[in-house]
Amino acid sequence: MKNSYFGDFIKGFWKENPVLVLLLGTCPTLALTSNAANGAGMGAATTFVLIGSNLVISLIAGFTPKKIRIPVYIVVIAAFVTVVDLLLKAYAPPALYDALGIFIPLIVVNCIVLGRAEAFASKNGMFRSVLDGAGMGIGFTIALTLIGIVREFLCSGSAFGIKLIPAWEVDFLLPGAAPGAFIIVGVILALKSFFNRRSAIKKGKLYVPPQGIDCRNCRICRIDDR
Repeated sequence: MKNSYFGDFIKGFWKENPVLVLLLGTCPTLALTSNAANGAGMGAATTFVLIGSNLVISLIAGFTPKKIRIPVYIVVIAAFVTVVDLLLKAYAPPALYDALGIFIPLIVVNCIVLGRAEAFASKNGMFRSVLDGAGMGIGFTIALTLIGIVREFLCSGSAFGIKLIPAWEVDFLLPGAAPGAFIIVGVILALKSFFNRRSAIKKGKLYVPPQGIDCRNCRICRIDDR
């Protein structure tokens, strides 16, 4: 499973979820999940960039000089970010495009996208890289949408703009603000950790967080070492 195509695709959903396990992309996670629609929109945009950049980088990594690989990867990512920005501007609802705002161009420096390019796409073939990008993007989208649903419901009793509790007339401001976002994300992370530990105990095992996917094992900042 670990080295299978299916494993490459689904690992981003739960085991190596960018938000809930790797704690990457925290800035858009906290800033854009005040409602479910914004979270889903940001996730979809990031997924498009992940798939496209992973595909291209897997094709050019073999003949890209190692000392300039990071600038080259950033140019590739920036090209796809420009495409998704123009598509959103042309076809997305104006309210969604305005809400995403500066965070669309900032996908260029999103550590999820650049991290997958360096850690996976540059070392694997085209098909596996596309699966990795799709899986990580979908996992990112699921996490942002989930957080957005929770925050929107706690704030106004609605989800995706649909009022689930008609009698809820006064918004509760804390879930929609930055402190509320930190609290809600922290609670979700705690629940996920609790679930993982309980699952490991039931199997008679000791829960160990995923290894080899933290900063100690990433050399993206050490351009001259490779």
